[in-house]
Amino acid sequence: MGIIRGKGIWREVMNKIVLIGRLTKDPEITIVEETGKALCKLILAVDRLFKDSNGEKQADFIPIVFWDKKAEIICEYMTKGKMISVSGRLQTGSYEASDGTKRYKAEVIVEDFQFVDSKKEVV
Repeated sequence: MGIIRGKGIWREVMNKIVLIGRLTKDPEITIVEETGKALCKLILAVDRLFKDSNGEKQADFIPIVFWDKKAEIICEYMTKGKMISVSGRLQTGSYEASDGTKRYKAEVIVEDFQFVDSKKEVV
């Protein structure tokens, strides 16, 4: 977090995002070779508050990144379709694709999370 000064008032600048959604597939853990850190990348389906013109629910599919112990916990306890609440920061970047075009990406780097599904599952 940084602090900026505006009109004589100090204000905090924050990059904070909070989402609640469902995992689109079972999470998988990978170990980053260079650092030895655990990494889990997944897509979170987050429902929109409104329906489309046909009356159907819409969702956004947001890339989420867990590191270290958080990645291990997610891979151990979460599965496709489970609901989770995450908070973190939005990170953007770009890269050159194999066809030479510049691509842009945005993903949420998780700082905190909470399981939302109840412990009891209805069969």
